[in-house]
Amino acid sequence: MAIPVKLEAFEGPLDLLLHLIEKNKIDIYDIPIVEITEQYLDYIKQMQNRDMNIMSEFLVMAATLIDIKCKMLLPKEVNEDGEEEDPRAELVQKLLEYKMYKYMSLELRDRQVDAARNMYREQHLPKEVAAYRQPVNYDELVGDMTLAKLHEIFKSIIKKQEDKIDPIRSRYGNIEKDEIDMDVKTLYVEAYAREHKSFSFRKLLEKQTSKMEVIVTFLIILELMKVGKINISQEHIFDDIMITSNVA
Repeated sequence: MAIPVKLEAFEGPLDLLLHLIEKNKIDIYDIPIVEITEQYLDYIKQMQNRDMNIMSEFLVMAATLIDIKCKMLLPKEVNEDGEEEDPRAELVQKLLEYKMYKYMSLELRDRQVDAARNMYREQHLPKEVAAYRQPVNYDELVGDMTLAKLHEIFKSIIKKQEDKIDPIRSRYGNIEKDEIDMDVKTLYVEAYAREHKSFSFRKLLEKQTSKMEVIVTFLIILELMKVGKINISQEHIFDDIMITSNVA
């Protein structure tokens, strides 16, 4: 019966390589590629996660390690300066950068955790201290100011305020909203028509107390004419309009 082994989860192939290097206490600048490659491949074989997106990253690194391993067996290449090139140099650089970012992220996480534990005491001052106000030195505040200078400053402020006033809009009064109940007004007009039978449209409007009442009354007259409750007549163009009621 096989013994189940729980493997550690790594964020990526570089994380796994860094773990193997630290586990074996290896100098990151002198990585034994053969040993590390074997351990790396053993880990991939035991991986329980078969997600191809994740596995592909580890397999690419495995191919890189094998490629470096092959180059290590061949005669070393020489660069333009006559120095031998180390096939592991690029991998070492990536591991160093990853190690730096990883430790920085851990440091930031620790600081975030520590920041959540910080407690601050509310400010508490004695009443005498809280009520204290620094005395004002009026001589220093006024300085060489005179009544004439104060008067000039006052006039300039008043002038600026006057310049801000709109000469046209400033004459407008306050706009107030008239609340007119259309149903109540309709009953009033119908009662007026029933009582007077025949009456002047002008006199009806003159009995209204506001512009809004005039408008509403005019609309009601049009509606009553539409439904046939009143008749409207005018002998000449500029004569008064006469209304005859058909309201029972």
